[in-house]
Amino acid sequence: MLNRKRKGLLLSFILFAAILIVMQPIQDSITNAAAGDGSWSSPYSVSQGINAQNNSSKTVQGYVVGQPTAANTVITSGFPNDYALALADSPSETSLAKMIYVQIPSSFRSSFGLKSNPSLMGKKMKVTGTLTAYFSHPGLKDGTAFELDGSGATDPEPGPGGYYDAAYGKTGQSLKSALHNIIDDHTEISYSNVWEALRETDEDPGNPNNVILLYTGRSQSKFTNGSGVNDWNREHVWAKSHGDFGTVMGAGTDLHHLRPTDASVNSSRGNLDFDNGGSQHSEALGNYYDSDSWEPRDAVKGDVARMLFYMAVRYEGDSGEVDLELNNAVNNGSAPYHGKMSVLLEWHKEDPVDDNERRRNEIIYSDYQHNRNPFIDHPEWASAIWE
Repeated sequence: MLNRKRKGLLLSFILFAAILIVMQPIQDSITNAAAGDGSWSSPYSVSQGINAQNNSSKTVQGYVVGQPTAANTVITSGFPNDYALALADSPSETSLAKMIYVQIPSSFRSSFGLKSNPSLMGKKMKVTGTLTAYFSHPGLKDGTAFELDGSGATDPEPGPGGYYDAAYGKTGQSLKSALHNIIDDHTEISYSNVWEALRETDEDPGNPNNVILLYTGRSQSKFTNGSGVNDWNREHVWAKSHGDFGTVMGAGTDLHHLRPTDASVNSSRGNLDFDNGGSQHSEALGNYYDSDSWEPRDAVKGDVARMLFYMAVRYEGDSGEVDLELNNAVNNGSAPYHGKMSVLLEWHKEDPVDDNERRRNEIIYSDYQHNRNPFIDHPEWASAIWE
């Protein structure tokens, strides 16, 4: 009888040990959510991030487990604001010592703050930022990229996989240079081919026979292009005299800033810089202008800003090209500058990226130039460079 009990205990122990062996890889896959070199494609785990608080810029991946409100406090409901979140290697982690506190910059709060998005609890997330103390606790600050795990909770990274890898984790001039190298050397088209390209990029979603004109918002036939009254023509949003690049292939034919506009309205805009104020245009209602500036209608203010941001990054004076820069002035004339920077940043925030811009960006990338406007894909990068 005793031998039978011992055999039963031995078999139970062997079975329990076997279960532990089988379960260990599953446990490891949960607790070791990510382990890598800290790049976007190979992020640090949370434990790696905690152990690397050296002010380096790295990407960390982990599960959202709450909001830190003090060094020793992480709450899991009733979130007071969108300013911070805590990541851990396990979605059920409760030990503060195994969490990294993430500061959420203003440009990401509406999408990744827990007050606005409590459903993020338990989701896996990647964040790029600076590994440094936050709330006197191991932290990740000044984030430049946030993304949920590819679980359908958010849209996938725009563009081809890895397109922006070299830009993540950078700010200021370093980010501007990285983006320039990514979008540089695009496929150029001739100025005569711009007509046909604009018929595709600016097609009216409600009428495939028409294009939408930038400043008036009017929908009209794709083939009423020209220089006659009420025809549409090719507007250089970065005025071609600002740098004197004309219509040569490159800056002069870059679809990311060329748009169809009413011919007479285009003439009124001329080479004016962008700023608020002036008198309303009689044909393009909602647009205002004076002797030194043009204010577009509200629905495209952000579009205009993001086109100029693109031009200032794409054209940096290498390969014999013009070096275009934004400044905070008007009356720039033929200098390779465009303004007004502070106003463009305001317009960028007031008029967020919309589906028409995203569609246009995809068409230019896929069908024509094979490069993208990064400020449509990542609006937060405008602030990261210029603010």
